[in-house]
Amino acid sequence: MAIRTAVVGYGNIGKYAVDAIQAAPDLELAGVVRRQAQKTPELADIPVVTDIEKLGQVDVALLCTPTRSVPQYAAEILAKGINTVDSYDIHGKLVDLRRELDQSAKKHNTVAVISAGWDPGTDSLIRAMLSFMAPKGITYTNFGPGMSMGHSVAVRAIDGVADAISITVPAGTGAHRRLVYVQLAPGADFKTVEQAIKHDPYFVNDQTDVYQVEDVSQLIDVGHGVVIERKGVSGKTSNQLFKYEMRINNPALTAQIMAACARASVKQRPGAYTMLEIPIIDYLYGDRESLLRQLV
Repeated sequence: MAIRTAVVGYGNIGKYAVDAIQAAPDLELAGVVRRQAQKTPELADIPVVTDIEKLGQVDVALLCTPTRSVPQYAAEILAKGINTVDSYDIHGKLVDLRRELDQSAKKHNTVAVISAGWDPGTDSLIRAMLSFMAPKGITYTNFGPGMSMGHSVAVRAIDGVADAISITVPAGTGAHRRLVYVQLAPGADFKTVEQAIKHDPYFVNDQTDVYQVEDVSQLIDVGHGVVIERKGVSGKTSNQLFKYEMRINNPALTAQIMAACARASVKQRPGAYTMLEIPIIDYLYGDRESLLRQLV
């Protein structure tokens, strides 16, 4: 029986989430939840509502909303008896969010999969694998160059910003620069906006350069990437070298991972989980023995 899945939010990730659900043989698109139930041409044949309860039975909700709104949306939807999957990306706070949603999910007999993207998310799985392959060593995660959706959304929420894009540029050995391009609202002061950006939790730990531009839309490119490298020790053998690299369409990959987590969520006991805590095989569609014969 198909897993009825709703998309909450219809921005960058939400649009690709609809595609990912429709392409999955075991998922059924229940509909899209938006603040205003407006139809666009690509949603002409898809239910669009302002309240998820108007979609009837929903098994899983993909929260394609800004990161800072995830805790509220997840708690509200879990309380309705619906599993949630989000792409929360504030690394330093995700363990606290997991603890909060774990209580709510267990109370309402539901499952929350948090931080279901590529970082945190699938990159977390790669880092974990490298850590047990070479227990002693150092791992460097180098992002970009590319547009960070979470950082861009954070800038757009700052007073005086009409539009913005944040580009991540790898500086090597896990260090990064943030290049932020802002289109100011009428009457806004650039220096004030610049300081607000640099003191935002998303940017405070990285070198951040802010530039004013006339039209942010001319700069948008959703391509991104990552290189994860580890040099470590296996047993007593040194100089074990590992490298993982990908170049991707950022929102499309995030949406695809969230769809896989929707599938995995219905196989878990009530509670909140990061991707690291779920068996990898649970993300895949198909008979377990057939998957083992194919992949092992």
